[in-house]
Amino acid sequence: MAVTEAEAAPFRLTTERLTLRPVAPEDAEQLHRLLNDWEVCRMLQTVPFPYPRALADQWIADAVIRRSEGTAYDLVITGEENGAEMLVGALSLKPIAGQRRATLGYWIGRRFWGHGVATEAASRVVHWALANLAFEGVDALVATDNPSSAAVLLRIGFRETGTGQEMFLSRGGPHPVRRFSVSRRDLSADPDLPASETGLPLLLVAACVLIDGAGRVLIARRPEGRAMAGLWEFPGGKLEPGESPEEALARELHEELGIDVSRSCLAPFVFASHSYERFHLLMPLFLCRLWQGIPSPREGQTIRWVKPDELADYPMLPADKPLIPMLRDLL
Repeated sequence: MAVTEAEAAPFRLTTERLTLRPVAPEDAEQLHRLLNDWEVCRMLQTVPFPYPRALADQWIADAVIRRSEGTAYDLVITGEENGAEMLVGALSLKPIAGQRRATLGYWIGRRFWGHGVATEAASRVVHWALANLAFEGVDALVATDNPSSAAVLLRIGFRETGTGQEMFLSRGGPHPVRRFSVSRRDLSADPDLPASETGLPLLLVAACVLIDGAGRVLIARRPEGRAMAGLWEFPGGKLEPGESPEEALARELHEELGIDVSRSCLAPFVFASHSYERFHLLMPLFLCRLWQGIPSPREGQTIRWVKPDELADYPMLPADKPLIPMLRDLL
């Protein structure tokens, strides 16, 4: 699977202290100086030691090709020192062929160890990838004598999945490793629901299928920072105390999309009843063909008008998936 969805815009991620951006030829000198360090090289599978400057130049040239081919994101991690950009480390996210997964690798210059840089950078790119690319999970591995890197992954939300042996170029042979994985579910916060003594707490939401004159329906992609970010859904949201489903939908559609919908334009269609790991969701789904205004994303989500036959191409929320065949039959 190629990484294609973020190709159009210049790629740059930021955190409170760091910037993650594509590597450039002018980074070669700093990159070589930080990476040509036995304590760094011995933890990386594909890096020899000593690390020649020519390899830094070649890696940067290859990174441009890999990105254009959609086979990797190779980023440098930078901070600021006395107002000037300072290279701190690097990070690569590589899709696994034939899977909706990617592998994560990173290194930090020894001077910057112990300051939370790896956690901050790796967490940012993992959350971004699972919210904006078609990945269902990210895998990583660390040498068994690198507990600090393992702790970084665990802090982000990775789960340890096993052990093995992998080649390490700088060590001249195989070395035992620990394997880790993280999925969208591992990063998702549960909704704020009261605990139940008898079973899963019930979450009541209302959702709506907006249908335009061409018979297309509107779906929205959950933005980074929300539970199950990256999955698509029909617009809607939780009912507030005292609200009917229709009132909740009118409010949510205005807040999320900037459109006004009257109650008489909402036609009940079906409902979803789905158990997630920590709550049970009950969701009436309405149809709407008439509204005021032009739908536009107001909460950082991505929206798209799609034909019913195209819905199966989008990774939808688990509760929404069973509704798609019924909607397709109707439209």
